Amino acid sequence: MLKAEGLLLVAMAALSWGTTGTTLKLIGAEAPSAPLLVGALRMLIAAPALLAAAGATRRMPTRVGRGFAVAGLCMAAYQICYFSAVPLAGVPATALLAICSAPVFIAILAKVVLGERLTRARLVALVLGLAGAGLLLAGEGPMAGKGFAAGGALALAAGLAYSVYAVVTKRALNGASPLGLSALTFSAAALALSPVVAARWPEASQLLAHGAPHLLFLGLIATAAAYWLYTTGLQRVPAGAAAVAGLLEPLTATLLGAALFGERLGATGLAGAVLLVGAVVAYGLALDSATR
Repeated sequence: MLKAEGLLLVAMAALSWGTTGTTLKLIGAEAPSAPLLVGALRMLIAAPALLAAAGATRRMPTRVGRGFAVAGLCMAAYQICYFSAVPLAGVPATALLAICSAPVFIAILAKVVLGERLTRARLVALVLGLAGAGLLLAGEGPMAGKGFAAGGALALAAGLAYSVYAVVTKRALNGASPLGLSALTFSAAALALSPVVAARWPEASQLLAHGAPHLLFLGLIATAAAYWLYTTGLQRVPAGAAAVAGLLEPLTATLLGAALFGERLGATGLAGAVLLVGAVVAYGLALDSATR
């Protein structure tokens, strides 16, 4: 039961992450550097909220290792690589390379670092999830931007950074509070990204002035609350399961695009959505038939 609940928590986090692209559009972050600034600002908003919540509930860990700092730097690297890739490779290609490469990286790292087994059932669920995400994202439009080579490399680096974050966090959760660990991790990420905001403060202040409600939603809900859910779920399921459930992120983004901006899902996207949901269900069933 705990495994099923953990998978559900990760899925809820991924669905929340899927609102990021829509929020960027609503903010009007059209300048090439704007997405990176939004990525940094969301960390600066999320970190104090998580620290306050952890302090109020007395969930701050008394003993901490280096795991949270490594995870925080990886989260900061993910923001930099992902949002720097967007203007070079385009949104669909960046999402495809980063989001779909992460489960593969996590499966490898979880095997090496955590000793997690990749059973046949889990492998099938992983392949279904990757195929579904690929079909869903492929239906969004042209895949390559003008600087596709550099952007593609940055997107893959983002996928790797996220994967290291997930595996390190999973390892650091042994006996630690998910809320307290999230607070420390995102504080490290916020500190690492603060120079980005400081260097472009005039542009950052404009984003805050014109998009404060959306940035607050992004920082408090789609980041602080979502990653607390993710970390809590990660404590109950293997890192590989969390990776597959995390593939639901593009599903939310696509559905919101269709609902708010009239974007068409199409037959390819619909097939991808069905495969994604099927992959998460399949992995949930696989959790009951195999040990970690």
